[in-house]
Amino acid sequence: MEPLLAILVGLFFAAAIYLMLSKFSIRIMLGIAILGNAVNLLLFTGGRLTREVPPIIPAGLDSLPAGTANPLPQALILTAIVISFSFLAFLLVLTYRAYQDLGTDNTSDMRAAEPDDRPLPPLGY
Repeated sequence: MEPLLAILVGLFFAAAIYLMLSKFSIRIMLGIAILGNAVNLLLFTGGRLTREVPPIIPAGLDSLPAGTANPLPQALILTAIVISFSFLAFLLVLTYRAYQDLGTDNTSDMRAAEPDDRPLPPLGY
């Protein structure tokens, strides 16, 4: 099961990077959302996927027995889901307001604050 999830995480990362390299802000936003899901799935698979032994410390032991699932990545993922949802909501509002003010979704056309006759920056050092 873990190799299948590793391939799925790789596909998520590839799709996210492809979408984030786009010129359109909606695609960039969707790429960021997919990237967050890929990282969450990566953390989840890193914490082991076994369900046979619950993550409960038995009496007399100081740590989890071998073979149990680690509960820390699960707690981290719950926090990351809330944070990524709020970040996605912020990006959605920001993209919508930029589209309302500028009338375009293309980031190349959003350079309204820069004059057209401005010289290009230096291309080398």
